[in-house]
Amino acid sequence: MNSVTVYTTAQCPYCVMLKNFLSEQNIPFNEVNVNTKPEMMQKLVQTTGQLGVPQTEVNGQWIVGYDPDNI
Repeated sequence: MNSVTVYTTAQCPYCVMLKNFLSEQNIPFNEVNVNTKPEMMQKLVQTTGQLGVPQTEVNGQWIVGYDPDNI
């Protein structure tokens, strides 16, 4: 079973596109809204060096942005 976590904000259109894509592909995922959990934003910056969302962790590999080809 794949482990997929999507880091999002409420006002991010690419986050919605990514979640829709995962749902359409029947890929279960956890969502972490960094607006409500600012400490997770710090984790993202420390881990990937990127401030933007969406960022997706798939089995320990990071994908930045809306990138369905790599997911």
